[in-house]
Parts: sequence; C-alpha cells; structure tokens
Amino acid sequence: MAGYEVIGAEELAEVEDVFASGGVLFRHGFDGLRGNCYKVKEFERAFAAAMQVPHALAVTSGTAALRVALAALGIKEGDEVITQSFTFVATVEAIIESGATPVCAEVDQTLNMDPHDLARKITPRTKAVIAVHMLGTPARLPEIVEVCRMRSVPLVEDTAWGCGGQLGGKALGTWGELGAFSFDFAKTMTTGEGGMIVFQDESTYKRAAAWHDHGHENNPAVPRWEDTRSSSGFNYRMMELQGAVGLAQLRKLPDIVSAQRRNRDLLWEGLADLPGVEPRDVPEGAYETADALVFYAPDSAAARRCRQELLAVGLSTKILPEAYSWHFAGTWDHMPELLRANGPDLRQAFPRSAELLSRAVSLPIGVHLAADAPARTRQAIEKALR
Repeated sequence: MAGYEVIGAEELAEVEDVFASGGVLFRHGFDGLRGNCYKVKEFERAFAAAMQVPHALAVTSGTAALRVALAALGIKEGDEVITQSFTFVATVEAIIESGATPVCAEVDQTLNMDPHDLARKITPRTKAVIAVHMLGTPARLPEIVEVCRMRSVPLVEDTAWGCGGQLGGKALGTWGELGAFSFDFAKTMTTGEGGMIVFQDESTYKRAAAWHDHGHENNPAVPRWEDTRSSSGFNYRMMELQGAVGLAQLRKLPDIVSAQRRNRDLLWEGLADLPGVEPRDVPEGAYETADALVFYAPDSAAARRCRQELLAVGLSTKILPEAYSWHFAGTWDHMPELLRANGPDLRQAFPRSAELLSRAVSLPIGVHLAADAPARTRQAIEKALR
C-alpha cells in the first residue's frame, strides 16, 4: 500500500497537461481539440514497455481487468475457471460475471495457489486458470504454468498486489497469456481506481480492446460513429485523468517497490529470531513487492493476540487475521455459484487453506516507516507469543 504515499507534483503536472492541451477527458477521438494529448494511450505504451510485453490495455479497475480478460478468452456459461481460495472476492466475482463456474484450489504455504491441488481440480470443463500473487509474493508460477500447459488451459495472472514484482527476472503478470493489474488507492501504484491488462497475443488484445469499448474496433478507415464491430461488449474504458496519474506513478514504481522491500526487511530483522514466528514460503527467485510482511503464529489464538498487541502499540495488521472474510472463499456462502461448484459447506471445502489462514499474521508495509516501528513491532509480537 504505497502509491498514494508518493502522490505529488509529478502527478499534478501530468493532469494539468491534459487541461492545458484542451481538456479532453475521453480516451478516444476529439482529435482537433486535444493538442495530440492521449494520456491513456501513452500510459498503455509505457506500461507495456515496463513489463516487456507487446500489448497493454487500460481499464476502469482491477476487477474490470479480470472480467475483460475472461471475455477476451471467450469464457462463457458452462465453462469452469479455477482460481485460489485465498484472494479478494473480486477474482471470483469476475468469473461469475462472465457466466462461468468458479472453482477454488487450496493455497500452500506461499498463501498462493497450490499447483498440486490445481492439477487435481482441472476437468475438461476448465477453460482458464487465474493465479493470484497475494500481498506481493509470487505464486509458484513455473509449476502452475506447466500444469496449464499440460492441459492446454490458458493462465491469467491476477497481479493486483504484484505490480513491480518478478519471479526469475520475469515480471509478474507476464508469465501467463494475460496479466491483470489493479491501480486502486491501496495498491503499489495507483490511479485512484483503474487497472491494466497485458497480453502476449495480438488477437487476444484486439478482442479485449473491442470488448471493453462496447465492441468498438476503432477502425482507422472509418469515423468512430461509423466504427466496425464483430461482437458486443461493455464499457470499461479508462479516462484521461487516470491515465495521466498512472504515467507519473509508473515512473515511481521501481522506487516504491525498493522502499517497501527495505522496510519489510527492517521489520523482519526484528522478528525472525522470535520463537513461534514461522516465515511465509517464498518461491526461489522471487522479487516480492513487499506489500505486506506475512508470518505464521503457532495457532489462531496467537495470531489474534498478535493483532491485539500491535493495536495496543499503535500499529496494525492487514487482511490477516482481521479481514480475511473478504479474502477467503470459505466464507463466501453469499455466492450460490461458488456453493454449487465447491460444496454446500464452504468452511469445510478448503481445510488446508483454512488452517494456514487461521494462524497467519500480515503486517502492512509502505514507503514510509517510523524509526521506532521495528522495535514496537517486536515488542508487540514478543508479548503476544510469550
């Protein structure tokens, strides 16, 4: 959670440039009024270059990015899409909104998708897999990619928490056929709301670009009001002010991630030797965004005590253990589609995930860290586990 911490003159300058160039806020058209200022298109090109992919498409949110990605893959009613049991509710919502059936795999000690459970749950009805890099730690991508390859199932990466991270020197979001990113206000880089999809394949990109724009193909041979189309779609277009902010934030992304990693390490140095503190697994070769520092306490009661003691010294936790009901499929009995696919008692459907999450503690990391935060964190955790 850092992008909002560094909003300043650079973002303001990009926004002012929109108004100085004619004040056109729509990403398409009005060519004679906008002084050749196309911030969303510029943002897309810069993001694609940063991720070393051929195509990027800006959208209105990370949730929209997932929904458009599934539309571009042709996901429809009767299909199954597998994701993981620990993710934000939006991942499953996007599957449901596509008409498909959401199936959730267990997580392993990375708190990301367990490749072995993924392999067990793939069926002939599986038409896509969405792996999520929760709280900035990469999923076990080589293993997941291999499972998907063996079954000829496309992989979508939900990189909402992983923007700026890598695995084996390759950017998160670029291992699969598509990668979805979120730029909401609490993400590593932010446009307030907003998201991005990156693509390896041009035809998939073109389908997504049309679908996110009511089916518009933006055919250069005709005016937009006479535009060609070959499918329906919806409106998930990003506006120019978001694109302007995104450009400035993208330039800051490497420094944001570096600062978060440095602050994560400072906190961990004060905790690593405490009895009862077990580190989260991290895949070899991972370059985490360090959105949070996650560790396991001995049991659920100890994890809750960690939160209480952190609050007592003016600190906090993030998602775990206090808010996992929005991030664990085992609590989502308000989704009949999820119940049909994963059993009538969701609390019993993902026992390994439930056990890990029940004793996990997540400490929020940002660009700025108070000088006494490591000492206060150690004091709280030591007292909670004593």
